[in-house]
Amino acid sequence: MSHLATLSREPIRASTQVAFYLLFLSAPLLNIFRFDILDGHFIIFGYEWMFGLESSQFECLDDSHIVETIIVNFLLPLFIILALSGAIVWKYGRIYCGWLCPHFSVVETLNRLMLKYLGKITFWEHKEYTKKQAVQTFYKKLLFLSICIFIASIWSFVLLGYVYPPRTLIIEIYQLKLPFGAILFLLLMTLVLTIDFFFARHLFCQYGCSLGIMQSFVWMANSRSMVIGFDKSQAHLCQSCDNACDKACPMRLPVRGIKRSKFSCTQCGICLNACDEAQANNPNGRIIHWVTQTQAIEVDRPAASFSIKRLKKSR
Repeated sequence: MSHLATLSREPIRASTQVAFYLLFLSAPLLNIFRFDILDGHFIIFGYEWMFGLESSQFECLDDSHIVETIIVNFLLPLFIILALSGAIVWKYGRIYCGWLCPHFSVVETLNRLMLKYLGKITFWEHKEYTKKQAVQTFYKKLLFLSICIFIASIWSFVLLGYVYPPRTLIIEIYQLKLPFGAILFLLLMTLVLTIDFFFARHLFCQYGCSLGIMQSFVWMANSRSMVIGFDKSQAHLCQSCDNACDKACPMRLPVRGIKRSKFSCTQCGICLNACDEAQANNPNGRIIHWVTQTQAIEVDRPAASFSIKRLKKSR
């Protein structure tokens, strides 16, 4: 059993998500991390970072010194970061997505709001409404769209702040002197993010996020990495559950399926919470768990695949 499985998941995960989300929003404004497109260099913790190749010294350096400086100040730190990140992903999977990623935090938040307003998590799920409910649903959809536009507009401003000086950006917006390129970026990015948040939240995580897909490939390459395992000996308990774990999954994955069917799993553990609730009266607790090593290998064998429909047909 993974060490993460012994932790109280939600309070810790909520804390890491909130902390990283606040960091994402504040990093450009506080000069924690951004690229200044006007000056052409990175700013990290308030310091200009030009890989040791400041323009005042550049002409005095020979080619070998420039190459050495780039390797030591840029390529080596980058390699260390990628190696450490790769090692974590190799062992735990898309842990960044489920525990840190600002986009996935928005996905979860909007999923909860949509479930509250519309009774479903995505527009692709069928749900019957009475005539009165259909009218109410229309206005709820408008409210939900307004929330998506609001979040998208904030994100657009923050993302522009990562490359354009935020303080300058705020002053130019206040004085209505924002350059045309910046206005175009804000409008287009707000539109794209609104479509993403309103329609395609988890679909972007599955098929559009290059960082997430790379993590999935690394995770899939390790047959012993942490994955959700299913206790098949307790499968009969699923007959009265109505797929609570599958319905709770933000990525809409078959939680009890083989590992290959859960390629984009974010290790958020929401399915575990759903199983905890569904099996509250079960003295043995939930029937899905985080597993590693030899238990993880078993998850990717075809025999591990489970179909609640097939189980019900056999009754």
